[in-house]
Amino acid sequence: MDEGRALRPGWTTGTCAAAATRAAFAALVGGTFPDPVDVALPGGRRPRFALALAEAGAGFARAGIVKDAGDDPDVTHGAVIVATVRPGAPGSGVTFRAGEGVGTVTRPGLPLPVGEPAINPVPRAMIRTAIAEVCGATGASADVVVEIAVPNGAALAQKTLNPRLGIVGGLSILGTTGIVVPFSCAAWIHAIHRGVDVARAAGLDHIAGVTGSTSEAAIAALDGLAEIALVDMGDFVGGLLKYVRVHPVARVTIAGGFAKMTKLSQGLLDLHSRAGEVDLGHLARLAAQAGAPAALVEAIPRANTALEVLQRTQAEGVDIGAVVAARAVETAAALLRGTAVGVDVAVFGRTGALLARTPVTRG
Repeated sequence: MDEGRALRPGWTTGTCAAAATRAAFAALVGGTFPDPVDVALPGGRRPRFALALAEAGAGFARAGIVKDAGDDPDVTHGAVIVATVRPGAPGSGVTFRAGEGVGTVTRPGLPLPVGEPAINPVPRAMIRTAIAEVCGATGASADVVVEIAVPNGAALAQKTLNPRLGIVGGLSILGTTGIVVPFSCAAWIHAIHRGVDVARAAGLDHIAGVTGSTSEAAIAALDGLAEIALVDMGDFVGGLLKYVRVHPVARVTIAGGFAKMTKLSQGLLDLHSRAGEVDLGHLARLAAQAGAPAALVEAIPRANTALEVLQRTQAEGVDIGAVVAARAVETAAALLRGTAVGVDVAVFGRTGALLARTPVTRG
């Protein structure tokens, strides 16, 4: 990617599914595949897509579109989104089916009932609109069965949070605007919200937001938490806490490594490096609070990394993890102030050893 070049947006799986459905349905009722095919987005735009697949036979038509995620590092970039359309029973309306590589909902708490194919509400609405437009132009019946498939989708889904959310067998067909904004992190925030929803629907009263695989394994072992209670928040602790504020659980643990929790102790709610670096001066002040000798306090701002600070304080018997955790839980509790949600912070070392744990605090 050229530096300074504007990032190229892409299209959601929902947009591709709707466009493929429009092409397939047009062929089913009219005998011809429109290529390229256009489709209406929720905001009014009508992008056009070339077909990568066009097949028809007795009682069915099938079309496929290659998903282009633009410059976003989307696991579905390059996947073929396939729609197969068949006549439905009179009066049945549009019925959705999960084909190869599209998951099925198995847990409550998601925006779709258990047993439904994982084709989210906005993509469903886009598909219905595409069908209605063809019906309006041809007079055809809108009683159709739409099957969405993503070849190799089951393997791709293992790189997503779908298995943890209880979506089995493949990917979700997603999108709210129809457009993928590169590096918007919208998909990750969406997954955080759905993780909380699934945990709440299961009746859990304690969830843990984790920054990565090490803290995830460590807090699961420490608190005996089931996988469904573990929310992979990555750097988006603010995204998790803001959602829990409105969709409460009794207790949420924030679990992460020393550097990430140091950032939280600084008041940062986005722990990515783009949002802010570890403030070594802040760590020096916390080390002083923990009783570090003056020479060490003076040396900390010149350290290379947070890990170096941790190692040097540990070598001198200074429990800097405890003061980092205490300050971090203040940041988290402030975001939950006025709610009944309890929050605590667990700080782990690089190998998963517990460095510090706060009591549960209520805002």
